[in-house]
Amino acid sequence: MAKVGRYSPEIRERAVRMVAEHLNEYPSQWATTMSVAQELGMSAETLRTWVRRSEVDLGIRSGITTDERTRVKELERENSELRRANEIFKAASNKLAILAARW
Repeated sequence: MAKVGRYSPEIRERAVRMVAEHLNEYPSQWATTMSVAQELGMSAETLRTWVRRSEVDLGIRSGITTDERTRVKELERENSELRRANEIFKAASNKLAILAARW
């Protein structure tokens, strides 16, 4: 189940876009981020995280993209389910072997 955030995707996109648009007006990306965050009434750290994630997704910064992260989580979930099913099959197989031995 996806986590529901406090801010809509539209607000996130707008905030990240504002940081990119106003970078040349401030001495650093952090100063820009703090200004935009204050203007929008959000935490500068929250906005910084969104900006970093956007940079990774666009290939500007190295790291695992959102799509890759989502795919890994899906594969981990599937792997866990398969391991559980495998344990059930092993237990059933052992019980059948015991019953067969009694015959």
